[in-house]
Amino acid sequence: MDSCVDLKLFSLPAKQGRWLLIPVGIIVLLCLGSVYSWSIFRKPLETQLNITATESLLPYTIGLLSYSILMPIAGFFITRIGTRVITAIGGLIVGAGYILASFAPNITLMTLSYGVIAGAGVGIAYGVPMAVVAKWFPDKKGLAVGLTIIGFGLSPLISAPLANQLIISYGVNSTLRILGITFIIIISTMAIPKGSASQHALKLPPSHWNLSFSSTSVNNASVMVNYTPMLKTPSFYGLWFCYAIGALVGLSAIGISSPVGEEIIQIDSNFAARSVSLFALFNGISRPLFGWLTDRFSPRQVAIAQRHFVIASFTIIIIACTLMISAQAGDIATYLIAFCLFWFCLGGWLAMAPTMTLRFFNPDNYAQNYGIVFTAYGIGALIGTVFVGQMRDLFGSYTYGFYIMGLLGIIGIFIAQFTLKSPHSSKDYREL
Repeated sequence: MDSCVDLKLFSLPAKQGRWLLIPVGIIVLLCLGSVYSWSIFRKPLETQLNITATESLLPYTIGLLSYSILMPIAGFFITRIGTRVITAIGGLIVGAGYILASFAPNITLMTLSYGVIAGAGVGIAYGVPMAVVAKWFPDKKGLAVGLTIIGFGLSPLISAPLANQLIISYGVNSTLRILGITFIIIISTMAIPKGSASQHALKLPPSHWNLSFSSTSVNNASVMVNYTPMLKTPSFYGLWFCYAIGALVGLSAIGISSPVGEEIIQIDSNFAARSVSLFALFNGISRPLFGWLTDRFSPRQVAIAQRHFVIASFTIIIIACTLMISAQAGDIATYLIAFCLFWFCLGGWLAMAPTMTLRFFNPDNYAQNYGIVFTAYGIGALIGTVFVGQMRDLFGSYTYGFYIMGLLGIIGIFIAQFTLKSPHSSKDYREL
């Protein structure tokens, strides 16, 4: 067995080479995160397929639901089948879903291909980069995971204007086909690259890797914790409900970003597509920011800090909802600020939830634990996206949905205040 000192990644000493795993993960997640660009497809599909706003949200809604269901299942197979094989399978299924969607003549088949199939592929591959970097960075888990998942958040920065331009040039169907083929090629290349890098790309470290950090003076490694099974702790249920609310509001906002701009603010489709790229920037920035902030606190402090982060995110949601409730045609600045805040908060949740799972519960079971926590994301996606579509169809405007989102933000603050407490008592911590 190689020592930690002799271990190499990408032909570099492991402690330096491990940083190259982050851009590999980012590239995979950039492809998977194109799901956040669905709002670009909605208006053209509503015209092409003669469907309602609720129906045009179905592929996105079912895609997120499939993604959240398959992720915990895939988490149990990561160590059994292998990270690279799981990633390649996920990428192939994602691409196949997009390609099949390009031939869909109606919303039912579009939902089946894009929602069920492509969404399942996202769920299969999504957890691998996070699980890999979390294991390779026991000393900087929050930062490493946050930097990696920035790819998922920033994806619309690239995929939204790209999809919009492709739709203008070639139409919706050809755009889906082009994206599907591209994703298969890129994800397969990242999962199983050629050359010396193939020995280590997206591969978990050896079991003795964590030992090299046992004597370092970092907050995460300075204590030993007796972990209570996750499902037996109140913190899990508080985290799950808060995550569900954060996902419900954030994913609802993402799904209607472009239509709200066009219908309420009355901007053209090109400006709406460029706006989605701006929102994606805030969604991406918040992920490493919240991850880095989490690493600043010791295990004894992290529960209090995370509770404050969660309360802050819900407060921001309330502010964004208030802005949109008062928005009128031509209020471009109000629209941009509000949706930047919505996307920022969702990105924060997608950094806070995995790092809280890592810090609160047994990190050896991270892939499985976060898969269970992540079901909150799926429930939030299902309820939220159906809800906003129904509000639009019933009342003729998305504005009424922001009242409910703001109310949920208030409820989230109360849940966080009373449930997000440390799952470990003081006697659980023992200095090494």
